[in-house]
Amino acid sequence: MTGAAKRIVLEGLGWLLLLLGLAAIFLPGPGLLGIFAGLALLSQQYDWAERRVEPVRLRALRGAAEGVETWPRIIASCLGALVLAGCGVLWILKPPAPGWWPLSDTWWLPGGIWTGVTQIASALIAVALIVYSYRRFHGKPQAVAALRRDIDSADTGRDG
Repeated sequence: MTGAAKRIVLEGLGWLLLLLGLAAIFLPGPGLLGIFAGLALLSQQYDWAERRVEPVRLRALRGAAEGVETWPRIIASCLGALVLAGCGVLWILKPPAPGWWPLSDTWWLPGGIWTGVTQIASALIAVALIVYSYRRFHGKPQAVAALRRDIDSADTGRDG
């Protein structure tokens, strides 16, 4: 692959991941992870992206650490992933609209099979991130303290 073709592919993938990450902030999915991945690719070409990679990475890690601070949070996160996977299966199976559904049947589970596939993929990514976060941060106050120091030094560097 030539240098120009590689740049086009990587840049296109970076923009796609960035947009999907932004969408996943509001839809089910790992939003900050997508934004971080997109910015990491775009940072190879754009200074504005390079300046934003580290703050997004630190914010994602802070969310990961906070998500496994307590067992209720861990259980809620796991249940959320399970519900998301269940919804994906429902979308894939696409049962007929129930009698109580007030809208046209075409509005019942819109998007088809690929909506279900992306929901299941998002659930699997969520479980992987929960496991990663648990192993890295749960019961490890020194790891959380180091992350807080990194965040504080990044905030100080940005303010100064």
